[in-house]
Amino acid sequence: MPSPDHDDVHYYDPANGHGLAHDPFKAIVGPRPIGWVSSCDREGRVNLAPYSYFNAFHDKPPIIAFGSSDWKDSVANIEATGEFATSLATRPLAEAMNRTSAPVAHGIDEFELAGLTPAPCRQIRPPRVAGSPAALECKLLQIVRQHDLQGRALDAWMVVGQVVGVHIARAFIRDGLFDTAAARPIMRGGYMADYFEATPETLFRMRRPTA
Repeated sequence: MPSPDHDDVHYYDPANGHGLAHDPFKAIVGPRPIGWVSSCDREGRVNLAPYSYFNAFHDKPPIIAFGSSDWKDSVANIEATGEFATSLATRPLAEAMNRTSAPVAHGIDEFELAGLTPAPCRQIRPPRVAGSPAALECKLLQIVRQHDLQGRALDAWMVVGQVVGVHIARAFIRDGLFDTAAARPIMRGGYMADYFEATPETLFRMRRPTA
C-alpha cells in the first residue's frame, strides 16, 4: 500500500501541542488493558485502584508492570511491602472498578467504597477482587522513575512485578484454556469516558507464520 500524501496526514510534535480538540495519544495507544491493583500499607490498610498503563512483559517467569502518573498510594504501598495483586476488570464489574478510581483520602477502603468483596490471596497479604474471573498475585521486582529526553526526572513511575500466584474462576476454563472473551474484560479508550469490551463476537484468530 503506498504511503499517504502529507496532506492526508495530521502530524504534530507533542512538545508543540497536538492541534486537535483533545490529545489523541491515549486513543492511538489503545484500547489498553486495565491493571486493577490492590495493595496494603504497612498497617495493613487496603487500597484498590485501576491503572490503564498496564500490561504483561514476559512469561517465563510471568512479569507485569503498571505506570502511575504520580506517587499514588498504590506505588507507596508496594514500595513499602513489596507485593500487590491485579484483578481482571470486566464489564459486570465496570461500574465498581470506576468507583475505585475516585481520589479519596489515604486509608479509605476502596473495596468497601465500591461494594466489592475482598478474597484472600495465598502468597501475599493484599486481597484480590472476589468477583473477578482472574487475578494475579505479584511480588515487586523494581520501581522505575521515568525521565524525559533532557534527562529530567518526571513524577511518573513504573512498577514491575513477578507473578507468584494465579487465580482463575473455574467457570471460565474451557477445554483447559482460560476463555478470555467469555470473561468480558474491559479496556481503556483514549478519552475521558471511553472504554472497550472484549466479547466472543469480536474474537478472531490468526496463526503466526512458521517460516
